[in-house]
Amino acid sequence: MSRARSKSKWRPVVKGAAAVALAAAFATPLLRKRLNVPAGATVAAMAAGPPALAVLKPRTRARDAGLYFVQMWGFLNAKDMPTDDPVALRERLRVDYPIRADMAIGRGELPNMRLQRALSGVLPAGNPLESTLSWVHWLWFFEPHVSVVWILARHPELFPSSARQMAAVFDLGCAVYGAVPTAPPWWASEQGRTDGQEVRRIMVEVGKKRWGRAWEPMYGYLGGNPWAAMPSLHFGASLMAAILLSEAGPVEGTLGWAYCATLGFALVYLGEHYVIDLIAGAALVLAVRKGDQALDPVAQVVSRALQRLERIAND
Repeated sequence: MSRARSKSKWRPVVKGAAAVALAAAFATPLLRKRLNVPAGATVAAMAAGPPALAVLKPRTRARDAGLYFVQMWGFLNAKDMPTDDPVALRERLRVDYPIRADMAIGRGELPNMRLQRALSGVLPAGNPLESTLSWVHWLWFFEPHVSVVWILARHPELFPSSARQMAAVFDLGCAVYGAVPTAPPWWASEQGRTDGQEVRRIMVEVGKKRWGRAWEPMYGYLGGNPWAAMPSLHFGASLMAAILLSEAGPVEGTLGWAYCATLGFALVYLGEHYVIDLIAGAALVLAVRKGDQALDPVAQVVSRALQRLERIAND
C-alpha cells in the first residue's frame, strides 16, 4: 500500500516533467532564433523528446513509432543549424581533401566525371536513366524511415534495436556535418576546384525539367545544408536499412540491398557525392553496429529506468 501511495505521490511530478520536456522538444527549435536560444540548449531540448514520450505514454506500437518520429524531428532541425551563420560555415568549409581522395580512387580522374562521361557517350542528355536515378535519389527521403516502420509493423521485437541504430546513423552523421563541413563534387566543380574536371549536377537538371517553378522552393526545403556531404548519410542510412531489413527477412533484405546499391551508383553518377563520402557513410554504419553491441548493457539500464518512470506516470 505504501508503495502505491508513493507512486501516486510522484505521478503528477513525473508526468508533468515529461510533458514539459516533450513540449520543449517541439517548441524550442521553432522559437530558438526569435528567443536566441543557444544551439547547445536547443539540441539538449530536442534530445530530451524521445525519453519524455517514453515516460509519458504506455508502450504501444503507436508510441514506439512516435519515439522515432520525435527523434527524426530533432535531426531535421539540427542538420541545418550550422547554416545559421553562413559566413562562419564557409570559412570552415573543406573542399580539397575529398577531391584528392577520389582522384586517387579514380587514378587521376574523379569517378563522378568518369561515369558521366562514359554514359554520355552512349546515352543522350535527358535520357531515362538520369530521370530514374534522380527518382531513386528523391525516394531516399522516405526509404530509411519506411524500412523502420515496416520492421515495427511486421517484426516489432526487432524495432527497438533497429530504430536505435538508424537514429544513431542520422545523429552521428549530423554531428560530423557540423564538425567538418565538406563540399560535394557538383559544388566544387561549379567553383572551379576540380582541376578542370566538370561534374554536372544531373538531379537538379532533371528536377527543374520535371517540377518546373515548384522545384526551387521544394528542394530548397528538402535539400537544406549544401555542405553536408561527408559522410554520405544518403548511402549510410540506406546501407543501415538494408542490414536491418536483412535481419527481418530475406525478401525485405534483397529489396533493401538492391536499393542501397542503386542509390550508391546514383549518388556518384548524379554528382551528389564523392566515392570517399560513400566509404565514410559505410564506416559510420560499421561504427554504429559495433557501438550498439558494445553499449547494449547501457541501453538496457536506460530502458529499465524509463520503464520504471513510465509505470509511475501511468499506473
